[in-house]
Amino acid sequence: MLAIRLPDAIEKRLGALAKKTGRTKTYYVREAVIEHLEELEDIYLSLDRLEKPAKRWSLEDLEKEIDLDR
Repeated sequence: MLAIRLPDAIEKRLGALAKKTGRTKTYYVREAVIEHLEELEDIYLSLDRLEKPAKRWSLEDLEKEIDLDR
């Protein structure tokens, strides 16, 4: 279960959309989260990796690892 607070303007827009379409506000919030969660994960995980760099490989190292000459 998740409870969120939204700015009044967003709450009103969401309520108006729900009323016009006959769907619930919960439906539209769920749809928005599903639609954008992967994008947010990509952004924040990328930023985290930039701040905490791990091992990096050169192209030459990768080619040796997968042995492209077979």
